[in-house]
Amino acid sequence: MESTRGALSGLKVVEFAHVIAGPLAGALLADLGAEVVHVEDPGVGDPQRSAGPAKDGTHLWWKVAGRNKRSVTLDLRTGEGREVARELAAWADVVITNFRVSTLEKWGLDYEALREVNPKVVLLQVTGYGATSGKRNQPGFGKVGEAMSGVVNITGFPDNAPVHTGFSHGDSVTGLMGAFAIQAALYRKATDPDFAGEWIDLALYESLFRLIEWQIVFYDQLGEVPSRAGNRLAAAPAAVINTFRTSDDRWITVTSGTPRSVSNVAALVGEPAEDYLTRADQLKRNARLDSLVRAWIAERPLEACMQAMRECEVVASPIYTVEDILADETYAENGNVVTLDDPDLGRVRMQGVVPRLTNHPGSVRHTAPALGADNDHVYREYLGMSSDRIEELRSSGTI
Repeated sequence: MESTRGALSGLKVVEFAHVIAGPLAGALLADLGAEVVHVEDPGVGDPQRSAGPAKDGTHLWWKVAGRNKRSVTLDLRTGEGREVARELAAWADVVITNFRVSTLEKWGLDYEALREVNPKVVLLQVTGYGATSGKRNQPGFGKVGEAMSGVVNITGFPDNAPVHTGFSHGDSVTGLMGAFAIQAALYRKATDPDFAGEWIDLALYESLFRLIEWQIVFYDQLGEVPSRAGNRLAAAPAAVINTFRTSDDRWITVTSGTPRSVSNVAALVGEPAEDYLTRADQLKRNARLDSLVRAWIAERPLEACMQAMRECEVVASPIYTVEDILADETYAENGNVVTLDDPDLGRVRMQGVVPRLTNHPGSVRHTAPALGADNDHVYREYLGMSSDRIEELRSSGTI
């Protein structure tokens, strides 16, 4: 390896953000080596700290969500706290926020105010509906973003209700898109001598909306409104794409998207392969083939189905539970699950770093810190505060 330092080592990030969408963007940067300071309310902390189940009073989700970051406390409702916030913004290369637009303006943490203390600042501002829209001050949540994006409308079965995915889909994809946008802005900063900062205005519905590439053009040109198609795809080719239950009560997903693989599946279940050589042939017989595949798989255990699919050169996979993930050879080979020591939980497993960079890999250096654990380090080492000033801030309840 050329280096053991993460690709983003040296990048300085401060988060005036809580829960998922904004902080996930920062977490992805932190995994790759960025120094990320997560600002939380004194005594209360990020609401995400108490999300999900707990073990012996320790909430588990937060151990992952806050990993690789430094936690400082700061009361942004006070003038003294807001002054410290501006000092953090002046120190940082990147500021991430998801507070309401009016709140940021009131606190002097909006883009124009931040540029006064840091002219080259990159600001990622996550809102429900866009920071300049008519709904800019309305609260937004990931589920609302999912509903607005179109993804919920096409998820589920035709004869039943629309379905949200089983995790914070809208928030998480927004965090991912935000991290990408930050890197685009930093590239411009590194290559443009006239760079004068960047304001990334990202609404919670926009990332998923962008990823469903075909919905607008289909409607625009064909007048088609995509509808729910169960485990098939509303815009799928005429192929075998579905989930099926095996005889040993496991589930398998089959994705056969080329003419050759479809004809191979047809032959496997007793159909004439020549009847499925073209897209038109497949479209005409699609329902019949799906039914035959379902019946064929229902009579066989998972491993026999997988072996047959491999021999037919058809892409298939068991539908993994978390137990399957932890036992899977490919996950292990790629180092996708890591084990760390945590002061509250002892040994704890969680996801490794994604994406995997070869020459400048990221790492999981520690689980989430306790609330305010890094106050002294950040305020002294990053902002150059004296011990007396830190003690004054602590005594006044500002930190």
